[in-house]
Amino acid sequence: MARVDPFANYDFLVEIDGVTTAGFAECYGLRADVDVIEYREGNETNTVRKIPGLARYSPIVLKRGITQDKSLWQWFKNVLNGNVQRASDAITLLDNERNPVLRWQFREGWPSKWEGPSLNGKGNAIAIETLVIQHEGLDLE
Repeated sequence: MARVDPFANYDFLVEIDGVTTAGFAECYGLRADVDVIEYREGNETNTVRKIPGLARYSPIVLKRGITQDKSLWQWFKNVLNGNVQRASDAITLLDNERNPVLRWQFREGWPSKWEGPSLNGKGNAIAIETLVIQHEGLDLE
């Protein structure tokens, strides 16, 4: 039987409205949960029934080194100004040869938080910007 190794977590692409936005250092929050509704039949004293309720999706957090590209800030600024621009977004995991192997598509995404870099005159770290994206569904292709 051939050995199957898991994929590395450091090689991925981020697409916002079909445009690949490269250079993200981190991406997390690819998570979905289903609420559990518990109830008991009137004639059952020791058993709790469980049925699925609402599906919930965690926000997706993206971090990248800040540059002169203001596109993420502008997208968030539109929300601040009351003009929510929802986007179809995707995160694509790549293999060691940079071929796509898994793709998480999320729909109706919009930025709910933008965070600028922590600045420190004594350090030498990269200045990082963070964007938090809310969305209404996640699919694994």
